[in-house]
Formats: sequence, structure tokens, C-alpha cells
Amino acid sequence: MRKHIPLFLFLFSLILVGCSGPGKYDGFAQCLTENGAAMYGTDWCSHCQDQKEIFGKSFQYVAYIDCDKSKFACDSASVSSYPTWIINEESYGGTQQLYKLAQLTGCGLEGSVQ
Repeated sequence: MRKHIPLFLFLFSLILVGCSGPGKYDGFAQCLTENGAAMYGTDWCSHCQDQKEIFGKSFQYVAYIDCDKSKFACDSASVSSYPTWIINEESYGGTQQLYKLAQLTGCGLEGSVQ
């Protein structure tokens, strides 16, 4: 059993290294937020989960409003389905592809692979 501990520690460190580091779309997600784009959704919404998966780790930089936790904000933005993106005071319902978000915001996807 003891001879497996170094192997376990090595594999665990590989997992930690693989989970750290920048996300593929960090700059793009930050640009969206800087340009006032916001995604409204809920944690239980499967389409919201799909949208989050498109961004991967970079979703942490997206301005995200959880409508279960911020009902007033979602009602004020007239959000009636999830996900809904609000960009330049316009509403876009459903899962959005990154190229469309780029077109709507002027944020570039340079260096990112879709």
C-alpha cells in the first residue's frame, strides 16, 4: 500500500496542474463583461449549463445574474426565459454561439478556437 502513495501523489498533482491555468476564452469573457454584456439564467436550466460549458473555465469572467438569487434584477430586465443575454439594452434568448456574442459586442475571439 505504501509503495502506491508516491504514484497517487504524482497523479493528484497532474490533476491539479491540469485544472489550473487560464481558460481558453478568458480575454473574450472579460471583454463581454467590460462591454456591459450579461447573461441571465439559473443553475437548474439545462440551456444555461450548455452556455456555461461553451465558455468552460472562462465563464467565471462573464457577468452572470442567477435569476433564482436575483429575481428583482431579472424582472427589471424583463427576462422571461433562460438563458437570456442583455447586450446594448437588447435581449437575446437562448444559448448563444461565441461568434454571435463577438459580433454583438465587438469583442474578438483572436487566439481562441471554437
